Amino acid sequence: MVTVFRDTRARAVMSGLYYEQFEVGETIEHEKRRTVSESDNQRFCDMTMNQQPLHLDAEFAADTQFGERLVNGIYTLALAVGISIPETTDGTIVANLSYDDVSHPNPVFHGDTLRAQSTVTEKRETSDGERGVVTMRVEVFNQNDTLVCEFERTVLSLKRESETTREER
Repeated sequence: MVTVFRDTRARAVMSGLYYEQFEVGETIEHEKRRTVSESDNQRFCDMTMNQQPLHLDAEFAADTQFGERLVNGIYTLALAVGISIPETTDGTIVANLSYDDVSHPNPVFHGDTLRAQSTVTEKRETSDGERGVVTMRVEVFNQNDTLVCEFERTVLSLKRESETTREER
């Protein structure tokens, strides 16, 4: 006999969607926004050991087509995932499976405020029927509604029935 202990209080604060709740074609506007600071960019570059002068050196960046430092694109991607979690996968995800087709059509600068939206493009049950795979197209915009990053995020999602079945064991 297997005993599973669950803190049901934790489930009450989870805001993510179960597999059944995702609808193909649905666009989810994420409530959270974030103004990117110079410190955010510096710390991310330091943590990831990315010393690209375009991100860190104001004099170097001044002589580029951008005229100033750019925020690290991988930070922008990571921030977008974080912004999207509350309304999509908070507490209802098994794993992130992939990030595909990433593009950065426009730069992000220190002081830009970013927001994101996710559009569900595909979903399917796993072969055992216990979970579901959901793919979303995530788009990131700055304060001027300029698209600055987009990518596909594919997740392995819990099914509501599986959660109930586990709690009954």
